[in-house]
Amino acid sequence: MLHTIIKANSYQDSIVLMLLTNKLNTIDGVHNVSVMMGTPANKDIFKTGGLYTDELEKASSNDMVIVLDIEDDSLIDQVLTEIDVFLEEQTKGGGDNSGEEVVKTWDKAFELGKDAGVVVFSIPGTHAALEIEKALDEGKHVFCFSDNVAIEDEKRLKEKAHDAGLLLMGPDCGTGIINGIPVAFTNAVRKGKIGVVGASGTGIQEVTTIIHKLGGGVTNAIGTGGRDLKAEIGGITLKDSIMTLEKDPNTEVVVVISKPPAPEVRDEVLNLLRSISKPAVTIFLGEKPTSHEENLYRAYTLEEAAQTAVQLLNKEAVQAVKETLTVPTHSFKPEQKFIKGLYSGGTLAYEAAMLIKEGLSLTGDEHAPEGFILKNQGHEIIDLGDDVYTQGKPHPMIDPTKRKEMLEEAGKDPETAIILLDVVLGYGSHANMAQELAPTIKEIKAKAIADGRELFVIGTIVGTDEDPQNIHEQETIMKDAGVILCDSNAQAVRLALAILDHPLTQTEKSIEATPAVTPVAIEPTEAMLALLTNQGFINVGLRSFSEAIINHGGKVVQYDWQPVAGGNITLQKALQFLNKVALAK
Repeated sequence: MLHTIIKANSYQDSIVLMLLTNKLNTIDGVHNVSVMMGTPANKDIFKTGGLYTDELEKASSNDMVIVLDIEDDSLIDQVLTEIDVFLEEQTKGGGDNSGEEVVKTWDKAFELGKDAGVVVFSIPGTHAALEIEKALDEGKHVFCFSDNVAIEDEKRLKEKAHDAGLLLMGPDCGTGIINGIPVAFTNAVRKGKIGVVGASGTGIQEVTTIIHKLGGGVTNAIGTGGRDLKAEIGGITLKDSIMTLEKDPNTEVVVVISKPPAPEVRDEVLNLLRSISKPAVTIFLGEKPTSHEENLYRAYTLEEAAQTAVQLLNKEAVQAVKETLTVPTHSFKPEQKFIKGLYSGGTLAYEAAMLIKEGLSLTGDEHAPEGFILKNQGHEIIDLGDDVYTQGKPHPMIDPTKRKEMLEEAGKDPETAIILLDVVLGYGSHANMAQELAPTIKEIKAKAIADGRELFVIGTIVGTDEDPQNIHEQETIMKDAGVILCDSNAQAVRLALAILDHPLTQTEKSIEATPAVTPVAIEPTEAMLALLTNQGFINVGLRSFSEAIINHGGKVVQYDWQPVAGGNITLQKALQFLNKVALAK
């Protein structure tokens, strides 16, 4: 029996809608539920999902719509109560809001946030470009968590930001640390003297948390968005960020993180890094460097990038860190040959696939289906944050449901020898992911034993002792569930390979002379340098992003954004054009 609930003028971000969907699905008697905004596109999704009702046509794009498949009408009151309680919790933001002001219009946001240097966006990507432009026109740096922004808009807006002396971090920028203040899905990392620029969210998280564990700290971690180093964009944000960190008196070492850039962008980035005075560390995941240069050090893994940065900070010789892996005794059945990786972090999955291909000498360009980073000769590495798994569902860092399903599948597969996984802590992530995963891990290991099989689960926790989750409790829970915990993702993969008798050895790199450099004018603007000491933010979208900022001494103006003109993009563009014309007169 289908029932429709419409909450008029109750715009909510997609993450909030997904979390509410999950909450309502836990109510006994609710067979299925979908919660979305009442846009035309979402009404089509209701149709294809078998949850369409005639009442949906009454909903506008600013209305929140809940369609329930329930046993009887008596559940409606309970559902309504659950919705109201959940939305009230979202309004409170979950933390101390003493540093937060709440507004409903841009004018008020800019008035109260006149000293705020950064605007953070977590709104639907279809609307983001127009809103970003408003922030840039006000002289604000932008951190754009939103994805699904057209690459043409990204290029145009990044060029606009550059010309105005501003940084556009994103779109699809998941992680950042500004003046020691975490932004979006970010760990609490101590302040220090290492500056990081990265086109990878979980790559930044892995590197910065290892730096923290090694006793170092971070001045700023500037995310660029994953497409910044594509040829179409040209590394605009990354290059401006490197120049800014070069002139930062508090930064002594610069780290650059990315998957392989477009060749011409890579050459420009390396030339720039050779031109700065500070030692720099690069990691272009997928490339295996064989040497360093004077003042420019090349890492192969995220772990190595962090270790090298700390060695440079401490004025130590740069060298491979010796490790001794304790390989547990084991006795696999003959058919148990394969590694299965179930990752919530896409960059960690990419790194795991890279190391496994090298360690096992996997050849052939076997085509991997959507969501798989590696599917080769029985070995599988899956990025559960891929769109194929998250469409209409929360990210696996928030919701463990899909990963638990896949853990059960991998565990009962008689050919599985080792399962790799990550637990990513920090702001935005699940409050107790280890506790959620532990029962499933215990269950699959017990079933394997009953079947006469030995099954290893090897994991890493990406986090620090300052994260809102208690990392030591997370470690204890995982170990009690039978997980072998490693200090890094790379170490976890090396242990898995060693168990399969394919150990990977770390080799020393020679230091070569610096090639010829094309002169570069390194002149960041005053606004770019001001970003490094910024403490004020305007948060447009997810209220949970305000919590981390406030907890680390920042000030936030919370703009409870809703799309204007009924969500009609064409009409929004027309209104924005008319406003600009009116202001120009």
